Amino acid sequence: MKQLKREMSLMVLITMLCTVLFTPLASAAGIASTSTYILLYVDKTDAFLNGQQVKLESPATIIKDKMYVPAKFLGDAMGLKVEWNDKTRQVEMNTPGYNIILDSDRKQVWINGVMEPFDSAAAISPEGKLMVKLTWLADYMGARYTYNDELRRVEVIHTQLPNGIYIPNTGNSKPVAKFSFAKDTYRIGEPVKYVDLSYDPDAEGIARAEWTNKEEAFFQPGKYNVTLTVWDAHGNKSETYSRVITISNETYLSAIEYPIYMKPVGGFIKTDWSTLWGNFWKLPELPKTVTEDSSRKLLVSDSPEEFTEKGILYQDTVNGKGRLYADHVNGTKEKVNLAILAKNTTDKPVTIKTTNKGEVWPSVYANLIGNEASVEFLMNDPQNGSMVIPPKTTLIYSQMPEFYPSQGVNLFYDVETDGEIQFSFVATSEVNQNSLNLPLLPFTGHVRGSFQVSQVNWNIDASSFTTPSRLIIGDGKSDPFQPGYDPMRKENVKNEGNYGMVYKIHADKPRKMAVMIMPYGGIFKGPFKINGEIRLVPESGVLTAFDGMQILAKTTGKEDSLDIEFTPPAGSAFPIDLIFYPLDDKE
Repeated sequence: MKQLKREMSLMVLITMLCTVLFTPLASAAGIASTSTYILLYVDKTDAFLNGQQVKLESPATIIKDKMYVPAKFLGDAMGLKVEWNDKTRQVEMNTPGYNIILDSDRKQVWINGVMEPFDSAAAISPEGKLMVKLTWLADYMGARYTYNDELRRVEVIHTQLPNGIYIPNTGNSKPVAKFSFAKDTYRIGEPVKYVDLSYDPDAEGIARAEWTNKEEAFFQPGKYNVTLTVWDAHGNKSETYSRVITISNETYLSAIEYPIYMKPVGGFIKTDWSTLWGNFWKLPELPKTVTEDSSRKLLVSDSPEEFTEKGILYQDTVNGKGRLYADHVNGTKEKVNLAILAKNTTDKPVTIKTTNKGEVWPSVYANLIGNEASVEFLMNDPQNGSMVIPPKTTLIYSQMPEFYPSQGVNLFYDVETDGEIQFSFVATSEVNQNSLNLPLLPFTGHVRGSFQVSQVNWNIDASSFTTPSRLIIGDGKSDPFQPGYDPMRKENVKNEGNYGMVYKIHADKPRKMAVMIMPYGGIFKGPFKINGEIRLVPESGVLTAFDGMQILAKTTGKEDSLDIEFTPPAGSAFPIDLIFYPLDDKE
């Protein structure tokens, strides 16, 4: 009995030491070796692995005076690869320096391609499990073992030696991957801070890094394994380093909120149909007070948008302030000139001053020409141009560069006259006095006419709203299309899309929020002017609701005001939503 107590005390002491000294501290490769301590009892399924009791599918057993142990358990415990290949019906084992294949069907064992007799190495237990001879396996695994006949117990100690990183034939070393988190536990939707601690022993630096599962934030609670592998400039690859991060049940930001809070102004928020429909499609409208500015007459020449013959595209008069807007595509088979002619029908000279303009070089890309002309117009650079038109005289007010078949142009001009001037938009081979004798081209269904309102001012209260809200631009309902008149057809018309108009949206003391654009009428490309700064939407290409949303502005809650200026760009579809998303202070 005393002998048994001494044996048990020794076993407890050894297992405690192995647990303290040999258990790995992290789930990443290190420099120091690690040891595994295993206790197996003959004909018993109870075993101990580093002090922890485990159950075996098959116990260690003695066959013909030789000790056989379960191959799968021992290999897994020692960190060695032991796998069953269902296709070949073979067990594959990989130990340091050896590839072992055990084929129980054919009773064959292959060591690095050399066959050995099966009975010399393995046996099948009564439960049908593969067992390997302890003395044989220990040699290949580099394990030490002792057998206590009195207790019928096998003690196995395996030390897994680290692989070196120096490569002798190149005189270089592999780099070392390593990283940490700023903290081990994060909340749902909380930004994760990764600290890359990788290094190259040769001091040549890290050339490339490859992460797995490295997320800005996680949106489901649980544990996640993050890995990092690095390469040096010579292409030497590190061992993969891994750490586990814990995500608690507490929510910091939802998956919907996260990009709105975290992305900068100009940032793009990728969405899908279900996200748009469930969170942004039918938001309440932000109340607004609307005032219309009818001090400047707006002439819109957009039909025929694509002209197939030369002639007069649109014609009307301005006496005072006016805005000339044109958007046309050359549908002929030859290059043409687009010009605006100014005819003084009075008996005294009339001066035309240009106070703002937006022009673009001819292009085949409709969205591009509308965007670029709008950008220049919203820039509102000072204009000092003026011209005097003698009585009963026609002069060329503006002439665009020649443009070729399928190319288009878009232009804005804000003018002020001290008398009545007839402006004619003409497309012709050569612009001269006879251009006014060209035929009036027929209306083909696009916007054409003159409109008294060229600017709307929206004052909104963005100081205290608490739920995401929106402003709708260009739907014809919440934002009515402006009425006008087409003197060429002698018909009342509507400016569908409100092209050529300027929107000025003003909010006093805005709360902390994000302002985003969601174009749900179709393709959109155009600028916004936010507190005097031009913002392109998008930075490149075009945007649709199925692509996502772009952040136009963010406020801190300390600004005196928020001012948004916008004009509908030619080539873009409407309506669009401006989404005002309240932001809370997050700790």
